[in-house]
Amino acid sequence: MNNRALTYIGVLALLFFMGACKQERTSAPLPEPVYFNPERPAHFPAAHYEFGDNVFTKEGFELGKKLFHDPLLSITGTISCASCHKQQDAFADAGIRFSKGVNGGMASRNAPPIVNLAWNTSFMWDGGVNHLEVSPLGAIQHPLEMAETPAGILRKLQENSVYRDLFKNAFHKDSIDVQQIFWAFAQYMGNIVSANSKYDKYITGTGGFSDAEMKGLVIFRRDCSTCHSEPLTTNYSFQNNGLDNVFVDSGRFRITRNVDDIGKFKVPTLRNIELTHPYMHDGRFVTLLDVVNHYSEGVMQSPTLSTQIEKEGLKLTEEEKANLIAFLKTLTDIELVNNPLYQ
Repeated sequence: MNNRALTYIGVLALLFFMGACKQERTSAPLPEPVYFNPERPAHFPAAHYEFGDNVFTKEGFELGKKLFHDPLLSITGTISCASCHKQQDAFADAGIRFSKGVNGGMASRNAPPIVNLAWNTSFMWDGGVNHLEVSPLGAIQHPLEMAETPAGILRKLQENSVYRDLFKNAFHKDSIDVQQIFWAFAQYMGNIVSANSKYDKYITGTGGFSDAEMKGLVIFRRDCSTCHSEPLTTNYSFQNNGLDNVFVDSGRFRITRNVDDIGKFKVPTLRNIELTHPYMHDGRFVTLLDVVNHYSEGVMQSPTLSTQIEKEGLKLTEEEKANLIAFLKTLTDIELVNNPLYQ
């Protein structure tokens, strides 16, 4: 995402949160919305993100889900958010290094899984977006992804009688505006929760691990958990994990312009990692063994290399690698990928 796009996102965010969008109240009474409390697993920490006046309703959630899956939001009507964030892939784009956009375009970074977003402190690989409500905008207006504009989406939705009714039911307004569009997105995306893996059952005392999985957990807690903190398996920090010593993609530096951030990317969640290959911000690693081999003996030296990374690598044995991978597979949440609530 370029700086111009980020600036536009920032302007939109200001409009949202300063209350610049104004709507007229509908004159006809509508049924009261069905309010709900978001899922917050008991073994998770408190969610970080504050949704403010964007109150969760069944109508808003369902509208956000429809928008998420609708290719209408791309300039050609062929690409939706769900095209690159598939539920069966734990809301990633499995097997695809760089997702395909409109007119043969291609994203410049690997599509990350979008689960447990309410616990995020920022969004995108480089943390360039702070508001969940506007996080879809980067892909929507990127010329190689969906190539649409908020104004273009608004026009198409306003011309659609089905959407006019859905927005009225969700927000009790006579007209659709940009704020409502992205509030609906946030209600859906902010409630995609992955918390029912074998690992979750183990730490809540409702399930157990095999010998290999338990040994893998010990390795994980020894060598990985400083950055991939439990239970979310990320601390949401930005780290240079030794992929390169010359950087084609400067990562967090694009946002901060701080040379100390060159080559740093947000630590991703490892939940459902078995399903979300290929790995890293550029999708360079195809298998979990590739990833483990990198940390074991493939770390590249550079000035901004994370202090949490063993410079000479972890030097794991083949048995240790197999056990660590066995543990990582316990993070797979089959309930998530089959949950009809998200479909």
